[in-house]
Amino acid sequence: MQTADIDESPQPGESPVDLVARLALSKATAVRQADSLALESLFIAADTVVVRDGEILGKPEGKTEAAAMLRSLGGRGHEVITGFCVLGAEQSHVQAVSTKVWFRPLTSEVIARYVATGDPLDKAGAYGIQAGGGAFVERIDGSYSNVVGLPLVETLAALALLGGPRL
Repeated sequence: MQTADIDESPQPGESPVDLVARLALSKATAVRQADSLALESLFIAADTVVVRDGEILGKPEGKTEAAAMLRSLGGRGHEVITGFCVLGAEQSHVQAVSTKVWFRPLTSEVIARYVATGDPLDKAGAYGIQAGGGAFVERIDGSYSNVVGLPLVETLAALALLGGPRL
């Protein structure tokens, strides 16, 4: 199985936490199956969603959907949930991390300029905090690296549990 073959849509009744955990494990497993050194390696995979009012916002289908997502996030808070998996030969660690993010109010002009950059098109919730979308963020409660897409503190702890590098 290739990671492109993984169904990233939520299953009926699946919570955002369960979704990102399932996707991270599926992606790590798919990569391990494609690697000839699988038994000697640790694999890390992650998946991130944005949740607004209980609705999962994944990657937008195009510019119109990206603009709509950003309009819906402007001037309010939302949750960013990243699931990650560290997969070893005989053990795995799957975890989800949540961070609360608040956006400043966004004008149609600001949204249009940002969408025109193309940056929002491959990101959950249509923004990247590490790029132009970071200008929309008033504050966060939780892990910045989680909003980027990989919660580093938690991932490093999981790597250490499975015999990987310690920092």
